[in-house]
Amino acid sequence: MRGWSSVFGEILFQRITASHLLNPLPLPPLNDVTCVVTGSTSDIGRETARQLAEAGAHVVMAVRNTKAAQELIHQWQNEWSGKGLPLNIEAMELDLISLDSVARFADAWNARLGPLHVLINNAGIFAMGEEQKSSEDGYEQHMQVNHLAPALLSVLLLPSLIRGSPSRIINVNSVMHSVGFVDPDDMNVVSGRRKYSSVIGYSSSKLAQIMFSSILFKKLPLETGVSVICLSPGVVLTNVARDLPRILQALYAVIPYFIFSPQEGCRSSLFSATDPQIPEYWETLKSDDWPVCPFISQDCRPTNPSEEAHNTETAHRVWEKTLELVGLPLDAVEKLIEGKISNADMDLSNNSRPKKTTKRSTCSPYRSKVLLLNFLIYCTLGTESPRHITCDLLRKRTRMGVRMNV
Repeated sequence: MRGWSSVFGEILFQRITASHLLNPLPLPPLNDVTCVVTGSTSDIGRETARQLAEAGAHVVMAVRNTKAAQELIHQWQNEWSGKGLPLNIEAMELDLISLDSVARFADAWNARLGPLHVLINNAGIFAMGEEQKSSEDGYEQHMQVNHLAPALLSVLLLPSLIRGSPSRIINVNSVMHSVGFVDPDDMNVVSGRRKYSSVIGYSSSKLAQIMFSSILFKKLPLETGVSVICLSPGVVLTNVARDLPRILQALYAVIPYFIFSPQEGCRSSLFSATDPQIPEYWETLKSDDWPVCPFISQDCRPTNPSEEAHNTETAHRVWEKTLELVGLPLDAVEKLIEGKISNADMDLSNNSRPKKTTKRSTCSPYRSKVLLLNFLIYCTLGTESPRHITCDLLRKRTRMGVRMNV
């Protein structure tokens, strides 16, 4: 019940807790900074990419639909004309529903032998009320798009991130992780021990992302200069309304009084990507052997993820299972850091991947109560808990002056 209170608490109070933030969030000059932003043709990702580019960054829109991205780039260039140098922005194909697509993107980027300073794993899905579906790799679609594919991308891009040191891996997460549970032996939710619903699929994937990020946080030596951060954008208005029944469309009309626009929702992503004190905060937690990776809330302050996210035993098992599912060896990170292997040396095929299946959800999308619940949850896509600095360590860090500039 505590997890659900976090979800609805964020919906009701996020505008109050984030009232100190400017909109848009002011950014420092980002010339000579290269950023990859996944899912950047709509909503939070779109605003994130645009504002980074306008601040001078070289932005790579990693997207499924490169044509849509090119149209956006053309639009942004026209709108920016006369305000400064032309925007340095490009599009590359990346489809997170395919691990082969992830590997191809990483190979193409690493082949440039250039630095990568910021990777923002923004893309994600919540298939509201839909039946259980698998990716072409045989994995539950939420788990693949929201966790497995971003995890693979983060590991494979480590050589470029190390070249760009100090650099950052930014994961856009969700308050829904606080109601999630991850069984490392049943990440596809097919064992029958739990009845599948889109809520379970989504929340489990977000919790898995935090757990994996926390182990990566521990495994990356300070000298690599690569920080790993998860964040909450808050409860953000999306394009879901057009597909909703009329009664829910009416409810959607009053939601702007409580929830963020995409421009407001991208502030924690931009903050995590650009604030100069983020690496210092990351190093402080790492030196004190903090069990979870840094987490930034929707009001751009450090926060603490759920109690289950602190389960280090499960986190280690999630780490190992994730590497197995994406076809990486357990020592892939260490070898990539040491330069002993390249992406081309790793066999990303995995003969143990299950065949693609489709299993009907036990949660009917046509029941009004379920639709209402799923609708409210959908609005929290990419959000995190409003409980700020709840641990003694984070309070100590604030007293020491390790606080973020907003």
